[in-house]
Amino acid sequence: MDWHLRRAGAADAAALSLVAGATFLEAFAGVFDAADIVAHVSRHSSAEAFGRYLAADAIATLAEAVSGKAPLGYTLLTAPDLPVAVQAGDIELKRIYALHPTHGNGLGPALLAQAIADARASGHRRLLLGVHGGNRRARRFYEKQGFVIAGARRFLVGATWHDDLIYARAL
Repeated sequence: MDWHLRRAGAADAAALSLVAGATFLEAFAGVFDAADIVAHVSRHSSAEAFGRYLAADAIATLAEAVSGKAPLGYTLLTAPDLPVAVQAGDIELKRIYALHPTHGNGLGPALLAQAIADARASGHRRLLLGVHGGNRRARRFYEKQGFVIAGARRFLVGATWHDDLIYARAL
C-alpha cells in the first residue's frame, strides 16, 4: 500500500478521529473491554478532541493512502502530561498509530522519524511517550528506536485502570 505523510491541521480533525478510533480498536480489541474502548475513543479520539489538541499547538502528522487519500496512521505531539520529572525541552508523543494493513511496510518508522524531526524543529530535546505495559510489540519498536524506560503510570481506559510504561529518548 502506497502512502505519504503530511502535516495535519484543524481541517483534518475528522480524518484523525477516524483513524484514531480504528487503530485503537485494532490495537486493543481482545485486550480491553469493548465498553471501555468505546468510552475511551469517544472521549479522547473524537474530532472535537483533535480540534482541541490542534488549537493548543499540538503537532500532528497524518499518513494517507496515495490513491484516494484515506487516513492510514498519525502522530500527535503535545506538551508533556506524564508522571515523570519533565525537563525543559521535553515534548510528548501522545499518539502514534498505523492501521494494521500498513504494518511491515515502513509506515511506523516513518511516522516516528517525522515526529522526531518535528520535535527537533520545534526546539525540543527529549521525546516522552506512554505505552501499555502489555504491548510487547510496541515496546520492542520503541526500544529499537532508542527509547528507554523513564517511569510508569496508571492509565484509565473507559472505567478500567491499566499499567503503562513511560519511555524517553534524547533528541
